[in-house]
Amino acid sequence: MPPFRQVPFRQVPFRQVSGPAAPFLAPNVDTDVIIRIERLTGVPRAGLGRYAFEALRTGSDGRPGPDFILDRPAFRGAPILIAGRNFGCGSSREGAVWALMGLGLRVVIAESFGDIFFNNCFQNGLLPVVLPRETVERLAAEAEAGAPVTVDLVAREVRAPSGEIVPFAVDPQRRQALLEGLDEIGATLKRDPEIAAWQARDRAARPWIWATG
Repeated sequence: MPPFRQVPFRQVPFRQVSGPAAPFLAPNVDTDVIIRIERLTGVPRAGLGRYAFEALRTGSDGRPGPDFILDRPAFRGAPILIAGRNFGCGSSREGAVWALMGLGLRVVIAESFGDIFFNNCFQNGLLPVVLPRETVERLAAEAEAGAPVTVDLVAREVRAPSGEIVPFAVDPQRRQALLEGLDEIGATLKRDPEIAAWQARDRAARPWIWATG
């Protein structure tokens, strides 16, 4: 399997990412293409990047296959993927997001995403950006030579190599969680004083609920 950049899996604040944006506009790329199911049973989460897009990167004889975009020198370790419509469709495997992040990706730009994959991205710190098809195709054409693209979550905009600024929409709560590097548990713990206060009130009002054996 070609070399890849291993990135530690941890939720870190996301504000702005700049770098090569690998254009891969094949439609309906499902989660089984992103990571084969058998890899999720025998490979630790931190090692899944090695097997991302395995069917596209390796021939039937185990040797490197065609010149897959993420294996080209200009896009090895690229932080941004420009994808085709309905990216991440298929089965609901969170490991697909883990595998993409294991390659070094922090952003996927596409016309549309599989619903569960889209949600899993936010849960793990990978930003999915939805843009119109024409805009996605224009960005892909500009990025083909490896010119850097910038995705700014603070400003909610993509800056193309040409200098064009493309705004994008993102759910406010999910945006804030990414900016602070919080998953659902971290976001819940921010309200720990409120939770503790409720527990104290409920313990006083319904002590039998809190009784232990």
